[in-house]
Amino acid sequence: MRKKEIALTAIERLKERYPDAVCSLTYRDPLQLLIATRLSAQCTDARVNLVTPALFKRYPTLDAFAEADPEEVGEYIRSCGLYKTKARDIVAMARMLRSDFGGQVPDTVEELTKLPGVGRKTANLVCGDIYGKPAVVTDTHCIRIANRLGLVDTKDPYKVEVALRKLLPPEESNDFCHRLVLFGREICSARSPVCGRCPLQDCCAHYRQKPVAVTA
Repeated sequence: MRKKEIALTAIERLKERYPDAVCSLTYRDPLQLLIATRLSAQCTDARVNLVTPALFKRYPTLDAFAEADPEEVGEYIRSCGLYKTKARDIVAMARMLRSDFGGQVPDTVEELTKLPGVGRKTANLVCGDIYGKPAVVTDTHCIRIANRLGLVDTKDPYKVEVALRKLLPPEESNDFCHRLVLFGREICSARSPVCGRCPLQDCCAHYRQKPVAVTA
């Protein structure tokens, strides 16, 4: 199968398996998603969702975050790891949104990545989930599974994003990335993929290369 065929097959089969393609982070507005995604770096979404209710209650608005003491913010997010850096980024991000963007979360990857601590993964997630734009969120699940399927041959997030944008229909790309997260957690895990009950066996390069070792 060609890469385009593999991508389209994967889209349809994962759509059947996971009809509800939603972000696993809990948020109520664009700013909260931006902050929650920053916290999710090297941290599970489940842990972030445990931390953010108290954080957002203490700092309910952009102004509250912009005027916050980073050390105090850090105490709320300590369990997320790298909390001092993340706290500084969150406060600086809020201040920049207020001073440079009129208090609004921008709707392009180019503008979002100007914010402290915001990379292309976070920017794509915001563009896709908040503004409904075509987006490719190259988190660890996306990168791992795209390589296993044979859609890409690189672990560089930007190169994976560029390659997938060429293969995925724009209207499907954002939901497909959400489904890859669910698929990665249930079937195609990093250490022990459950290839024996994978719905993508027939279009997976990894499965074809190691049919005996990985089907247990």
